[in-house]
Amino acid sequence: MDALKTIAAGSVKETTPEFSIGDTVKVSVNIREGERERIQMFEGTVIAKRGSGVAETFTVRRVAYGVGVERVFPLHSPNVKDIKVVRYGKVRRSKLYYLRDRVGKAAKVKEQIRK
Repeated sequence: MDALKTIAAGSVKETTPEFSIGDTVKVSVNIREGERERIQMFEGTVIAKRGSGVAETFTVRRVAYGVGVERVFPLHSPNVKDIKVVRYGKVRRSKLYYLRDRVGKAAKVKEQIRK
């Protein structure tokens, strides 16, 4: 078991941005199409974080053209190039799955003012 932890420790990124549930983030993802590579941006609200260590993931949700889109990103993946926090949300839950049932302004998360 210690050998697995040692291998996993080498894959963990040292610098991960501080974000939490309810924050709106902009994730830069490396997309491979054949031999070409490009960076694709995915902006949305973080509705869940789970796991720990190298297996830590977070789920980002956004509404595009009236359709809800959710993507799960591994936090320590080499394909996740950058994560930028656009705004900080004020929530009292650890999972925001209830946003899936809400439409329009009801699906917004209040902004937390930080100094």
